[in-house]
Amino acid sequence: MHHNPNAGKKAGFKLPGLFVLLFGLLLWLTVPLTGQDALQDAGQDTLQAEAEELISELDSLIEDAVETEPIQEEPYARSNYTKQDIRRGERLFKGLVPFGSGLHDCASCHYSKRTDTLNWNPSAWDLAMIWDENESYRISEKLNNPVGMRMLNDHQGMSITAAEERQLEAYYTEVLKKGPGELQAYPIRAFMFWGLGALMLLALIDLLITRKIKVKVPHVLILIVGLAVHMQYAVAESRALGRTQGYAPDQPIKFSHLIHAGENEIDCNYCHTISSFSLSAGIPSNNTCLNCHNVIREGTNSGRFEINKIHRAVESGEPTRWIRIHKLPDHSYFSHAQHVNAGKLECQDCHGPVEEMHILRQVEDLSMGWCLTCHRDNDVDFLGNPYFQIYKQLHQDIKDGKIDGVKAARIGGEDCMKCHY
Repeated sequence: MHHNPNAGKKAGFKLPGLFVLLFGLLLWLTVPLTGQDALQDAGQDTLQAEAEELISELDSLIEDAVETEPIQEEPYARSNYTKQDIRRGERLFKGLVPFGSGLHDCASCHYSKRTDTLNWNPSAWDLAMIWDENESYRISEKLNNPVGMRMLNDHQGMSITAAEERQLEAYYTEVLKKGPGELQAYPIRAFMFWGLGALMLLALIDLLITRKIKVKVPHVLILIVGLAVHMQYAVAESRALGRTQGYAPDQPIKFSHLIHAGENEIDCNYCHTISSFSLSAGIPSNNTCLNCHNVIREGTNSGRFEINKIHRAVESGEPTRWIRIHKLPDHSYFSHAQHVNAGKLECQDCHGPVEEMHILRQVEDLSMGWCLTCHRDNDVDFLGNPYFQIYKQLHQDIKDGKIDGVKAARIGGEDCMKCHY
């Protein structure tokens, strides 16, 4: 709290004068009156008038002394964070030093680095982004007055002071500078590739130049094994070029197919509305999400944080920028409409058991060989399907018992121009 300097000066100026007047009045009233009765009667009216005037002035001074200007707080501002504020804020967030209300490890829930598993709590970077985007956002209001069952349970008994709020804000500025970070796999295959390459180089140098090892068999074995492993890597990597099997990126909103398509049994076509007449299955708009989440405002696992992202996107007019997972090369043609309508395929046939996934990932490699295998091994829904009525001879062959089904490969599924035009 900061006091108004003018208020202190005003009170300090008036209070001494007040005491002087009080002291003078007491002296005036206590002085013994002597002399003649006529003089006493003559001065009585004058004394009474002066006393009333002094009392009136005294009341006025008392009112002025009491009615001081209200003390004004300094305005809240986000600036001038010191390195000490940043360090202190990081220690508070990571539970290395206690808050005034006790020891709280924020990082145990609000992770500061990317993870390979779904953490329903907002990350430190998510919190910093929300704080940075909204000038009126106050950390103290969120923690000292939590809203929603999830926050009430997780932040029970926690409160922060103005100084701790400022230190957390300072840490947020540092988090924003560093970003969310990248999740990198341990490059075991790369170590093996380059390690064998270095060993092969040493073997070749010793074999041709230094000749420290007289026996040539170890050199030859190292070269043969190294070349075999390098060739295997080259073939495998060339086949996987442009393929993203297992790809499971972090989405802007933590959307769970397990909860929506699995537990709540929402039909895939409710969200992917254009899959039956378009090349792509489409990505649902914010309005589609709000059909449910105008009423459902708190998730069982994520609380309000993730659902609030939809409402903020609608209010700002910005679409939610989902990251596409399944994508074929540009030289390939694929139509969802043809496979959903004509082929009568289920989503799981290509995308795997999506109703069991919290984080959606690419299950199949979507290679040309995988597509051709499906066309060669699986019968299409031929009989009773209007799409295949033009194949008169095949219908007749089924009636005559010559064939018991029709593979996609037989009706153009192996034609190069069907997919590459």
